[in-house]
This record gives sequence, structure tokens and C-alpha cells, in this order.
Amino acid sequence: MSSPTGPASGLPVRMPRPRQPGRHRRPEPLVAPEGAPALVLAVPGTPSATTRGLAEEVVSIARSELPGLDARIGYVDGDDSEFPTLQSVLTRSADERTARHEQAVAAGAEVKEPEGPVAVVVPLLAGPDSALLRQVRQAVMESKVAAELTDVLGPHPLLAEALHVRLSEAGLARADRARLFTVATAADGIILASVGGDEAVQAAGITGMLLAARLAVPVMAAALDQDGSINSVAEQLRSSGSQQLALAPYLIGPEIDPGLLTAAAAEADCATAEALGAYPAIGKLALARYTTALGITPQQPQGTPAR
Repeated sequence: MSSPTGPASGLPVRMPRPRQPGRHRRPEPLVAPEGAPALVLAVPGTPSATTRGLAEEVVSIARSELPGLDARIGYVDGDDSEFPTLQSVLTRSADERTARHEQAVAAGAEVKEPEGPVAVVVPLLAGPDSALLRQVRQAVMESKVAAELTDVLGPHPLLAEALHVRLSEAGLARADRARLFTVATAADGIILASVGGDEAVQAAGITGMLLAARLAVPVMAAALDQDGSINSVAEQLRSSGSQQLALAPYLIGPEIDPGLLTAAAAEADCATAEALGAYPAIGKLALARYTTALGITPQQPQGTPAR
């Protein structure tokens, strides 16, 4: 039997550990609010099994970061059979929200009419592409669904990290500058390839500065969809002293024809890394766009500092 000052037997008793106060206190895990809008990932480009696998992995990462998240995939150029269009996904989300409300009312529950957006649409794009974003906005308008469209994923330090990883995977950059080893094929100049014209090049340049700080080599952005842009930037880098160039796609993947990337690398006579794909940062940034739009932002994803 214990007394207020301890156990009568003299044996130790494990007392509940007090909750740690202050800035080192562990944050409460965040879950999606009940009735929160769906996160609809707007996937550009021609749908394929590869594209679907990539998109599913991105939404899986988002769900793991925010339990209870209703995350869906809509294809900008879908066919509504194997690949549901963005418009049909939004319409289905609205119909399901209405049905849930009607079922609750029929069951006698006191519930309010659904308010706010049915969905938050997040374009699966690293940088701005006015043509693709116009298609996304058109699909949202034609659905006649109350949906909020977010910005694209970049620029962001996490995208610089992802680019660094893709370059290192291709043997074109050191994985860690803090470790004193060399990579024989490491590039001494990076062409950051984007799509979307001048606006996309300017946005990619911001992430390019972050990548340059990580690699300690010059990085310049160029447009894959502008004739001569890649080759022009390659000549600028070579004239400034870079001899071994690498092409780093500032792209998720579905938004570009892979043949265009291959042709650009051949024209500039340089090696190329893989597109960003389903790198974990992509799912985290998609979720960050969603939660910011709803004002339920968890701790923002932080970029890894340059090493």
C-alpha cells in the first residue's frame, strides 16, 4: 500500500512522466479535420500506368503525413475510364459530400449544410506552366464545383534537395560535400531544365540558386519548350569555364515528353539526371499547399541545409 509520499513497502513506483513544457515539447499529431475538403492532385500530360503509379505514390506520402486525408487523383487529359478526368473527380467529390449530408439528416443527426470548398486542387507541377494551368482552371470551372486551386509546388528548398539527390543517383554530383571523396563524372555546371517559358525559367532559377549553394557549381535554368534555350545556356556555362555539364530536369515527369528531354541533352552534349518523380518531398509539398489553403497548416516541410 502506498502513501502520498511513496510506497509503504519501500519499492520504487514509476510515476507518470510530466509533459515536457517549452519549445522542445513534442507537437500533437495532426489529423485531417472531419468533413475537410478532398485533396485532388491534378496530373498533367498523357496518362499512363507509369504516371498513375507516380501519382499514387505522391498521394500515399501525403496521406501518411496527414492521417484521415481524403486524397484523390484527377488527370488533366484523362478518359474517364481507366484515368478519371479532373472534372469528373471533382463532380464525384461534390456528389459524395451531398450524399453524406443527406444520410446524416435522414439518420436524425443535427448537422449543418456543408460549407467551404468541396476540394483543394493541387497541380502536380514543380514550376508554373501557363498552358497546363489554364487546362486545370478550365476543368475546375467546367465541373461547377466549389474548389480551390493552389499554386504549383515550387520554388522550395526541398526541390533543390530532390534535384541534388537525382544528380547524385546518376553519378553527376557528390551525395555529400562534407565527405571528402570525388565522383569522376561529377558535373561542374548544371542546366536546370523547365517547361512553361520565361516564367518557368525565372521560377526555376530561384531553386537553381539553392542547388548551386548545395553543389558549389554554377547552375542556370533553361526552357525545354523554347528552341535553342538549352543549347544557349550550355554555351554560356562552357564559356565561363564549365566543361562537364549535366541536365537536371526541374520536372515531376508526367508534364513532359521524355523524348524532348533526351533530345535536349543530346543537343547540349551533356548527361542527364532523372526527373523528380515521386521523391518524398513532392508529396509533402502537395500536402503543404493543401493545408495552407485550408488554414490548417502543420509544421511546414523544411529544406535540408546545404552540405
